[in-house]
Amino acid sequence: MDANSLPFTQMATVKNISSNGVEIHGLMRQVLPGELLDVQLGEDRAQYRVVWAGRMGSRKEGEIGLESIEAEPFIWNLDLLRCSQVAAQG
Repeated sequence: MDANSLPFTQMATVKNISSNGVEIHGLMRQVLPGELLDVQLGEDRAQYRVVWAGRMGSRKEGEIGLESIEAEPFIWNLDLLRCSQVAAQG
């Protein structure tokens, strides 16, 4: 649901992933902190809680920060530990 309580589907781009959440950009609908969003990657789907949303007219417009919900699956199909080890090696 968006800030007007209307359901929506939209493609967006992942900017950052962690074990605790994800940052997404390219969102064209306004959402509010505290709202739950269904996020889908391929056939995998999980709910996330909106932590912050970039204000309209700001440089963060269209970006949102989502927090993982403990009972939901990790849908991103990557090994975060391995990614951090490779990044640390430079």
